[in-house]
Amino acid sequence: MSRLLAVLVLLLITYTANVAAKDAQPIIVPEPPELPSQIVSGENMKPDLTITRKKKETITEYSVNGNVYMVKISPEGAPAYYLVDTDGDGDLETRRTALENGMNIPQWLLLSW
Repeated sequence: MSRLLAVLVLLLITYTANVAAKDAQPIIVPEPPELPSQIVSGENMKPDLTITRKKKETITEYSVNGNVYMVKISPEGAPAYYLVDTDGDGDLETRRTALENGMNIPQWLLLSW
């Protein structure tokens, strides 16, 4: 008897759910707004170069937006080496003898304030 009662209750719940779904008003979704026009970036992506010549060396500073990110030092009679700011804090903490040395992980600046 309890099984029959459980089946009847389940059928009653299912029936009322179907009736309620038929009486419900459809949801009206508004049209999406038009896309804005494409934004053209005014940012200069080419690095600015500052070359300083001294008696026995040439120093080349590479900067973007006024921030120095790499310095190339070319001593006279010796191979050139680079000082690189790898984390963007303004300190040139990494010294390299070549720029294509192994695998370099891209470190793009996404947000700054």
